[in-house]
Amino acid sequence: MALSAISIQGYRSVRQLYLPVEPVSVFVGANGVGKTNLYKALSLLQGAANGTLTRAIAQEGGINSVLWAGKRGSSPRLVLQADLDDVGGGIEDGMRLRYAVEIGLRYCTEAAFTLEPLIKEERLTARIRGREVAMMERKNATIAIRNAQGRREMIEDDILSSETALSAIRDGGRYPELDAVRRELLGWRLYHDFRTDDASPLRQPCFAITTPTLSSDGHDLAAVLATLSMIREDTVELDAAIEDAFPGAKLHARDEGSRCQFNLRFPDVPRPFGAHELSDGTLKYLCLLGALMGYRLPPLIALNEPEASLHPSLLPPLARLIGRAARKSRIWIVTHSEAFAGALQEETGKKARRVIKRDGATEIEGLKLTGEFRDEDD
Repeated sequence: MALSAISIQGYRSVRQLYLPVEPVSVFVGANGVGKTNLYKALSLLQGAANGTLTRAIAQEGGINSVLWAGKRGSSPRLVLQADLDDVGGGIEDGMRLRYAVEIGLRYCTEAAFTLEPLIKEERLTARIRGREVAMMERKNATIAIRNAQGRREMIEDDILSSETALSAIRDGGRYPELDAVRRELLGWRLYHDFRTDDASPLRQPCFAITTPTLSSDGHDLAAVLATLSMIREDTVELDAAIEDAFPGAKLHARDEGSRCQFNLRFPDVPRPFGAHELSDGTLKYLCLLGALMGYRLPPLIALNEPEASLHPSLLPPLARLIGRAARKSRIWIVTHSEAFAGALQEETGKKARRVIKRDGATEIEGLKLTGEFRDEDD
């Protein structure tokens, strides 16, 4: 399965965007134009799958803080949508699924807190051999869903208005399409930033557990690197990536009792440097390496300004890491660095899409309402 497009409507500075998602999607722009809102929309979509969507909105300041900041209609809503192609997985090869969720304010008759963000509508549709089929439809508390035999059912479970049906309905055998979307979104990894302060968990040993994919906060970096070294027992690509970024350096990752740890030996220093001694930029680069070279890559890797705190010499090696990872995973990058965007274009052939703000609304230069870019037409 592959994420092919997302739609964002009524979220902070985003009035309405329908964005195609390519193997490598790069968005570049100045501070304050709304680049991070594109990244956060992915996080909210994932929150619909893991049951944290309304809590995440509350943590952002509440429903009034996340709704479109411009002139609003009488009933403002935040609408998020994900298109997923080539579902397969025993469902039906070539199926396209579209999941959408709408969040809004409480009606005066609803049993909820005054400014609580509530799920107003959810929809899951499938495009099968050119025909659109409604697999799940929700309006407030009423939920209808099509089961594996194709019969329409009404869900009687007590699903709260603060809960998504996507997260609450867990019978994968009975509702395989809904389960497929949930598992896909839960598999995404969004890397906003990595803590590199002295107390950061990255600088501490972690549990010695085979770890194929780096967690979103990177706390299991040592286990990810040790899994590549000791479980896969093939470090050719890992060693080459370290050489590319830090010529002459050698990375050693291993388990010691119940914990994993790693160190980096530089050619001009007689002893290795442990994680607690590495510079912030070096440690962050190793986190990015772990995210992009894990034993098993997630279906989507989103990076928010990954170039921050990195030396300019590390941008071309990072672009090469991303190019290799894009063979197995969708990569979504938000950056304000023109140099990094240029390195990515040289490595992947994909030029960055420029994020701008026009009349207070975040837009993408050249993007049409249909989700196509004008330069692609040319």
